[in-house]
Amino acid sequence: MDIWRIWVVQREAEEYADKVGDGMKAVFTTGEAAEVCKVSQQTIIRCFDSGRLRGFRVPGSRFRRIPRDALLQFMRDNGIPPDSLDSGKRKILVVDDDPEIVELFVDVLERDGRFEVKTAATGYDAGIATQEFMPDLIILDYMLPDVNGNVVCQTIRKNPNFEHMKIIIVSGVVNQDEIGDLMKAGANDFVKKPFNIEKLIDRVGELLTA
Repeated sequence: MDIWRIWVVQREAEEYADKVGDGMKAVFTTGEAAEVCKVSQQTIIRCFDSGRLRGFRVPGSRFRRIPRDALLQFMRDNGIPPDSLDSGKRKILVVDDDPEIVELFVDVLERDGRFEVKTAATGYDAGIATQEFMPDLIILDYMLPDVNGNVVCQTIRKNPNFEHMKIIIVSGVVNQDEIGDLMKAGANDFVKKPFNIEKLIDRVGELLTA
């Protein structure tokens, strides 16, 4: 890309920054774009270098930068839900058939301000929600009405499109041996009921920044 084109794209990015206003990121690194799109950074770099993802290189360096509107168009072209780009929030799916537990999670997570939350009460509903919502993290009750949590974990881990998802299992009836099986099935952590909600939310934050 020549200096003139670099300048034009940079100006477009600056103008777009003025339009989107405060609080919205206007230009993304390849790593940030990869996180938004839930793909590897190398995938983003390949798409950038092939021209499928518009952007510019920082003059005098090899760094690539992607304007917000270009990233949004790339997501639309490739069927990637734009939710995470639009809201800037990390997406949490709460799967539990206890309405009081669900209400507690939704209330605390939404008041935190960092998260967008959806819920499901069965393994079947969780499967649909996972496909449509593409959560960053799933808080999953072990004993669901139709299936156990380890089956849900195994199903998620078999799908490469879900490899970015973190899973926290919560249960009051699982013994130590079963905890090991859950971790082998793909859970990232286990929390025993009753739990300290503040500590659990802290753990959610840790997993999402790991």
